[in-house]
Amino acid sequence: MGFVIGIDVGGTFTDGVAVDAQGRIVSAKSPSTPPDYSEGVFNVLSLLAEQFAMNRQDLLARTAHISHGTTSSLNALVMGKVPEVGFITTKGHGDSIAIMNVEGRYLGRSSQELQNVLGHRKPPPLVPARLLKEVTQRMDREGRVLVALDEDEVRAAIDDCVMQGVNAIAVSLLWAFRNPAHERRVRELILERAPQMFVALSSEVSPRIREYARHATTIMSTQIGPGLRDYLNNLEAGLRSEGLVGPLLVMQSSGGAITAAEAPATAISTVGSVLTGGVVGALQLAGQLGHRNVMATDVGGTTFLAGLIVDGEPVRAVQTIINQSPVNVPTLRVEAIGSGGGAIAWIDAGGNLQVGPLSAQAKPGPACYGAGGTEPTVTDANLVLGILPTRGLLGGKRPLSVELARDAIKRRVADPLGLSVEDAAAAIYAVQNAQTGDMLRKVAVEAGHDPRDFVVYAFGGAGPAHCAAYGANVGAKEVLVPLGPVASAFSAFGLAASDISVVRELSDPAAFPLDPQAAAANFERLEREVAAVLERQGIRFVATRMEREIDMRYGMQMGEVATPVAGGPPTAVTLQAAADRFEQLYAQLYGQGAGFRDAGIQALTYRVRGTGVLPVSPELPEIAAADGGPVRDALIEHRPICLDIGVGYVDTPAYDYTRLRAGHVIDGPAVIQVPTTTVVVPQGMRGTIDRLGNLSIATHA
Repeated sequence: MGFVIGIDVGGTFTDGVAVDAQGRIVSAKSPSTPPDYSEGVFNVLSLLAEQFAMNRQDLLARTAHISHGTTSSLNALVMGKVPEVGFITTKGHGDSIAIMNVEGRYLGRSSQELQNVLGHRKPPPLVPARLLKEVTQRMDREGRVLVALDEDEVRAAIDDCVMQGVNAIAVSLLWAFRNPAHERRVRELILERAPQMFVALSSEVSPRIREYARHATTIMSTQIGPGLRDYLNNLEAGLRSEGLVGPLLVMQSSGGAITAAEAPATAISTVGSVLTGGVVGALQLAGQLGHRNVMATDVGGTTFLAGLIVDGEPVRAVQTIINQSPVNVPTLRVEAIGSGGGAIAWIDAGGNLQVGPLSAQAKPGPACYGAGGTEPTVTDANLVLGILPTRGLLGGKRPLSVELARDAIKRRVADPLGLSVEDAAAAIYAVQNAQTGDMLRKVAVEAGHDPRDFVVYAFGGAGPAHCAAYGANVGAKEVLVPLGPVASAFSAFGLAASDISVVRELSDPAAFPLDPQAAAANFERLEREVAAVLERQGIRFVATRMEREIDMRYGMQMGEVATPVAGGPPTAVTLQAAADRFEQLYAQLYGQGAGFRDAGIQALTYRVRGTGVLPVSPELPEIAAADGGPVRDALIEHRPICLDIGVGYVDTPAYDYTRLRAGHVIDGPAVIQVPTTTVVVPQGMRGTIDRLGNLSIATHA
């Protein structure tokens, strides 16, 4: 077996982790390089190769596979920087993407925004009216053809889209998930008239009931599909030219990877790839440390991400929201807000300090980078507060300017609020900690859990500077910062640790009691599809496993819950056991007594998740013990640092992480400088280096 590499392409930094045949793990971090993110990938590969005393070509030639995750597709959707696409649907149903099932006014809104009814606004339709094409055809709910497809109308629609210069078309016809024949014929007609056109079908991207959500998911997948395809094709070609023999894998939001050749067809399933990489890494580390309940938090340059592990399993979701539109793809449940290290601090119309969601990203970056950025960010505030070392980031490779940071904060925050630069920076730090804590609490409570029952894992370049504050905010007694060889590249570690995962689903609405034969036919069909895709990966698996579930709800209610179903031939007994499990899960999510059994239980969507287990399952190695060596040997300096606006600047010790050993204890206030990040231990808290080199912070020392 050769190397296994995980690459996490973020909006600000690109991280990499490589694991060799002996289990040695190294990591690297380099600035991302938009618009050509592949340049940053190759830069990180070079840094990884150096640590194994070889060049990049030798490393690639000995690599078993690369698992890649990127936020570029998600960022493009969130910021609306996607190309126009054509949309073909059933005659009379085109307006559904403008009506948005009335959901557009409230999906993705905070509780405060929901209360401002007069301020509700729907986003612009995903497709402009001139590119929305309706064609004559009709299936019924059983998939029977009621009206034949008018192929002449389809050809005219295609020709008009081509004339308008689109390079991708989404196709979503009524009841196509029951019978995809018309959608497949439309694709044939498109490729006959425009062979290079990118085409996505709802019956393949999102074969679920609910028309608008299926339309929206298919359209957004089509918007990012061509860009993802071109990026992956170019990246893979470059990797092959430098000697890569093993496959290039792409992480999916469901928590597993798939080959780059397969990914663009269902591009929307990759939008959470970096988000889920951290959860997969946390799952791996939690297994080593024996933690059953974990909040995985990632503060990168652009976003704050949070996911849950409950009783040793990641919490999953069957839908997510992007720009107030529903996205119907299975995913690890990860929430995100624009509150990373590059989040811009600004004053709103009411004179209030806001942090994010806009980010300075890699270019131009925070003001202190000296690369043309003029807006104050969280990173600028941390530098002014003394949290970040003045020598810069990445071991000094990224120099920082305190003067530029102070100037940006003074102009944009301090002067408008009548504050000193120091107090303004402390306010930015406090707002960042408060809003990340609020979001973390929301993630746990909305999943039906008490955040005090969890250990908080904190990673990403900016996470360790804030985690003790937001961990204490939600009542967690322990905050763990994964360090060792994966410090601040933890999501890339998760990518390297991920297996191959394929999910297929199909809506077949029916009320309980279900027909066991019908349920068996649905699961067998999905398992055949999953097995075929796993076979196409061309990778040797140690083992494969199939998991079944059905999305269920009470009659006359909308809250669907993905419910596990036992393997083997479905019987009346096993299906009733699944219904009983649904009621337990529903009560956990919505409260005891919230269910309505007398309304009956409905099954909506069948799902099969297939996992191909890869030979490598990297684990963090143990580090040397302190053996009585004093922690003061790791002391670098004392410097004025402000961690609390009410206390001000305090002469605070700064420690060199590379000199710390297992068992060393550090009482706050203190900062620990890692080559790729900085960890804050506030006053009244205690940090302990564990056997794997992680820092465990007791929030109540």
